[in-house]
Amino acid sequence: MEEIIRISDLMVQSRVNFGTSGARGLAKDMTDRVCYAYTAAFIQYLEAQKQLNGSGTIAVGGDLRASTDRIMRAAAKAVADRDYAPLSCGRLPSPALANYGLMKGIPTIMVTGSHIPEDRNGIKYTKREGEILKQDEQGIRRQEVTLPRGLFDKNGMFGSEPGDLLPDTAATDLYVDRYLQFFPHAALKGKRIGVYQHSAVGRDLMVTILSGLGAEVTPLAPSETFIPVDTEAIRPEDIEAASRWAKEYEFDAIVSTDGDSDRPLISDENGKWLRGDVAGIMCSAYFKADAVATPVSCNTALEKCGWFHRVYRTKIGSPFVIEGMEQALRDGARRVVGYEANAGFLIASDIESAENILKALPTRDAVILHIAILLLSIENGKTISELVAELPQRFTYSNRLKEFPTEKSSARINALNSGNRVRDKEAIEAIFGESFGPVVSVDTTDGLRITFETDEIVHLRPSGNAPEFRCYNEAGTESRAMEMNQICMDIMAAWR
Repeated sequence: MEEIIRISDLMVQSRVNFGTSGARGLAKDMTDRVCYAYTAAFIQYLEAQKQLNGSGTIAVGGDLRASTDRIMRAAAKAVADRDYAPLSCGRLPSPALANYGLMKGIPTIMVTGSHIPEDRNGIKYTKREGEILKQDEQGIRRQEVTLPRGLFDKNGMFGSEPGDLLPDTAATDLYVDRYLQFFPHAALKGKRIGVYQHSAVGRDLMVTILSGLGAEVTPLAPSETFIPVDTEAIRPEDIEAASRWAKEYEFDAIVSTDGDSDRPLISDENGKWLRGDVAGIMCSAYFKADAVATPVSCNTALEKCGWFHRVYRTKIGSPFVIEGMEQALRDGARRVVGYEANAGFLIASDIESAENILKALPTRDAVILHIAILLLSIENGKTISELVAELPQRFTYSNRLKEFPTEKSSARINALNSGNRVRDKEAIEAIFGESFGPVVSVDTTDGLRITFETDEIVHLRPSGNAPEFRCYNEAGTESRAMEMNQICMDIMAAWR
């Protein structure tokens, strides 16, 4: 007997839910049945939106996690069973797969858990014109799908394994060409770059692209074990390693990414990692953007520098940044970009050079930021640390408490955001006032962002894709931002 599943119910039953970057959960909960059903719902939704016509290609790719290959096969099986042709693009960066989909006008399915631990994974779905947005997510949730009889065993796994996927290199080739064809030949000649490879799926492509632009590139610390590098909460061992490598090799910069290579890391010549929201300002400046969309959590040096005609502050998450960029285009902006605190950089409009065009890629990308900041350094004849020093001196720092249930962190925030301004101000100052002083404003765009009379900022927010409670801080010095964050972490830890 065929099984009919409502996706909204399956999300509750499986504990694999949609966040700001697609469906995510524990790998053991992402059974073949769950991944097959979600992919079927994605296809069914696109058909209802007249974006698919019952035939054609859907590209599938993934990161380097141990569970990725199995989930890719489950997704590809769902594609084939609905009479579409699954094209395996192998293991590749999320932006490389999204770029291929945009260039070919086809949907894509990326299996990745991004920066979260290896025991988890996820699936990012992209329409032919770009990422799924919040309204698309709701449309997928509403789908009811029919599963073939006898396809899965009692544990939700395939009764017989589908065949292996033979990867095609077209998507990775197109991604490499995107940069080597747009930027001048030997544009990075003379630069000494370290590539911290760890388990990033784009680790070899970074070497190929940067060396193809003339840089002297040294691969560093590749790992066969998955390492959950989070560009918003850099591990102490990665901070120490970058400082050590910079001294040993005399690099101009060290670059890296998270697991699916859509969030960049870049250091200065001293091996000091740049904050993502600072790197985003510098990348926007290189492209001479007239409009920038970025989440409310990002560094206010963006406005204070005065370099950009319009700034659009959004909720946290690439779907909201994309909505902000789309609004900027509707408002008449010509060169529109966006970035997140994790440094993922998005381009909403084609960028023209003297001879070439860099096509819009409205999804997080990492390599574009690496290249842009290195070129900004070359054009200005300054080191990366000197470029950072020229920005308004606002410093951000963030961290998160892991294994903090979303319902508990949301309850804590709601207790400080009841809607009664006087009572909420008193409640906030009772907790934070001794350390930070009187409250002057509260922003509830996403979570709770508190500005104090000192112009210092505390921003509390549950993670959108993991059981984590995040805190973002901003101050006039780096040491103070870090001190504020530790104070907040101690307060939040007592809320467990």
